Amino acid sequence: MRAVSDAQVRKLMEELSKHGEIGRAAMVAAMDRTTARKYVRAGRLPSEMVTERAWCTREDPFAKDWEEVEALLASTPELEAKTIFGVLMEKYPGRYEPGQLRTLQRHVKRWRAEHGPDQEVVLGQVHRAGEAAQTDFTWATELGVTIAGQVFAHMLCVVVLPFSNWQWATVCLSESMAALRRGVQAALFQLGRVPEYHQTDNSTAATHRIGDGKLALAAGGGKRPFNEEYLALMRHFRMKPRTTEIGAKEQNGDVEASNGALKRRLEQALLLRGSRDFESVEAWESSLQQVLRKANGVRGRRVEEDLAAMRPLDVSRLPEFTEEHICVSEWSTIRVKHCAYSVPSRLIGETLRVRIYEDRIEADYAGHLQLCCDRLRGRNLRRIDYRHVIWSLVRKPGGFARYVYREEMFPSVVFRRAYDSIQTPHHGVKGDVEYLRILHLAASTLEADVEAALARLLAEGKAISADAVKAIVATPARAELPVLQAPPIDLLGYDALLTDSMRCAQVGT
Repeated sequence: MRAVSDAQVRKLMEELSKHGEIGRAAMVAAMDRTTARKYVRAGRLPSEMVTERAWCTREDPFAKDWEEVEALLASTPELEAKTIFGVLMEKYPGRYEPGQLRTLQRHVKRWRAEHGPDQEVVLGQVHRAGEAAQTDFTWATELGVTIAGQVFAHMLCVVVLPFSNWQWATVCLSESMAALRRGVQAALFQLGRVPEYHQTDNSTAATHRIGDGKLALAAGGGKRPFNEEYLALMRHFRMKPRTTEIGAKEQNGDVEASNGALKRRLEQALLLRGSRDFESVEAWESSLQQVLRKANGVRGRRVEEDLAAMRPLDVSRLPEFTEEHICVSEWSTIRVKHCAYSVPSRLIGETLRVRIYEDRIEADYAGHLQLCCDRLRGRNLRRIDYRHVIWSLVRKPGGFARYVYREEMFPSVVFRRAYDSIQTPHHGVKGDVEYLRILHLAASTLEADVEAALARLLAEGKAISADAVKAIVATPARAELPVLQAPPIDLLGYDALLTDSMRCAQVGT
């Protein structure tokens, strides 16, 4: 029998108020006369007459052992229902089935709500205009942005004003102090104003890791102390630094929550653009900030209140690099942030001025640039250019077999295959000498030409030697000029144009 709906009862009451005939009203409302009388007497809708079921439709399978389950939960509230279910199945084999786990989970959930320990309450905060800016890092690789066709793995340094939700972001490669400095500066100069506080989580960019008792004491037992670079940034802009408690991300909740909204907004912008490929990192960052300007534009009044409560930005922009003076080792390398980079061997023993940017390093001597390359990410990595050490290796080939940076002496797979091919007839130092002569040729001429010569010899199955490669490089391939045929000239087209012009002139006269 079909249940009566609220709409039917409303129709019943409406018809009854018109003429007062219960039978006629019940017929119009499509219900039985007896049912109609019931709802008229009750004066309530069917949804209002539903009573909560207070009985079980089946026997509780855990009734026998529920006291034992309660004892476990009382003594160890952190236990999960799945763990308790495993204990019961092991203790009482054959009594329970895997499909009954969901029932126990409901029982445990209800017990926690009625008898469980108090949970920590997130205390919502009232934000004051112009008080603080919050900064956080978030990965943006999931957006699928490519630079010149290559997947761009990167992060965003996001700055938010909690009062107005004004937001700014810069592209970065890691959660470093250089990235933090650049992101904070970009946001402040975009605003033209400075808040009282700057708040971050306990990232290593702004804080020290707590590694000993002294640092733990300085951190007050719950926070990490700020590092000197971060404090210098705060002093420059005259902002007061503050961090969240360790593990308490909700204290940085405004910027944390804005990260997801920002990436959704960027995803929509990329879909409208129709392409995720950009010609450069700068082009992608420009597109990102265009999206942010549009979003910030609709926050008008709240942003004005934020700006009015801040003080003017009256300092210059800090350089976006740190500078160190590093001596070149006898290995012709410098160590920058725990990574090794090779430099020309003529600089061994000299001290270079090294500028460390977020994405690259630059080293100069006496005002002349000696090295500019991408910055390595991690510890104990190395970037060795064979051109810096090849002359020493040619003079001392015996050291190549156990050279610390031996693998860096193969610029590409082709060079590695060539080396293996050379070692087949020439084992040991003799084969090393032959390969080093080829590498010396690549350093003296063009690496691409030498690589092409090696690839040609490998493809033809010929023996590889320095002389054979030199002969190919010295004889440049003759370019084949394309044969171009001059198209026939048809002057009839010009005659047609002249005829049309003359006709137009006659019509005009």
